[in-house]
Amino acid sequence: MLIGNKTDLEHLRAVSTEDGQSYAEKEALSFIETSALGATNVEKAFQTGLSEIYRITSKKSLSSDESAPSSIKEGKTLVVGAPEANSNKACCSLS
Repeated sequence: MLIGNKTDLEHLRAVSTEDGQSYAEKEALSFIETSALGATNVEKAFQTGLSEIYRITSKKSLSSDESAPSSIKEGKTLVVGAPEANSNKACCSLS
């Protein structure tokens, strides 16, 4: 996966979108541009990466006639952004 970051700084761009896409296609990579400042495509980049990892590992597991190795455990669903029990506790204070 090839990720172009800081798309909010268009005036400082070193690589064009077209060049990035072309390189990603040549190397058989997925391509996405992101901006953490503008919250543009950041979550999508993570979701795409995780989906690709899942697709590849599932494909490998299916292509072998063996069951999944015992070292691979069933996962847990994590709720991202869920309120924590101690939400009024300061994160980084010294007191």
